Order: sequence, then C-alpha cells, then structure tokens
Amino acid sequence: MTEKKAVWFPAKKNGWGWGRPTAWQGWFVQMFYLFAVGFISFWIDPKEELFKWILLVSVSTLALLAVYFVKGEAPNWKWKPIEKEKRRLFK
Repeated sequence: MTEKKAVWFPAKKNGWGWGRPTAWQGWFVQMFYLFAVGFISFWIDPKEELFKWILLVSVSTLALLAVYFVKGEAPNWKWKPIEKEKRRLFK
C-alpha cells in the first residue's frame, strides 16, 4: 500500500501555484505568516531600518514557501479553457 501525503495546499486550478488551504493546518500556517509579518512591521519601522525589515520578511516568506513545497501539491501550469458563454462577459 502507498500512503498518500496529506495536502494542506492544493495546486491552483488555473495558472501556477497553490490555492486556498484545505486543512486547518494550512489556515494556521497562513495566519501565523500574516501575524509574523504584522509583528515584524510593528517591531521594526521600515522607514528607519528598511534592510532589517526586508531581511526578516524575506526569511518569513521563504519559510512559508518551504511549507508550501513540503505540504502542498506540486505546482504546475494548468490552464482551463473559458466556456463560450462566460467569455462573452469579458468582452
């Protein structure tokens, strides 16, 4: 038997990347990331210490992307054609 890995972040249906989380753990990770960026922005004023702020936010973002790669589906390009009826709405 093969064990299927639990996916917190499914691949997007259109385009490249990940969609909304499908598990509570994925929502927790996203909320923690937003809290971390907010805390960093509160703790370090980007107007005064821009380099330090960019460094910490970049580290947080790389950690988030690492979780996406480990606990999400493999991102790949998917392109679903738009139905003719819906296409008229965009013209």
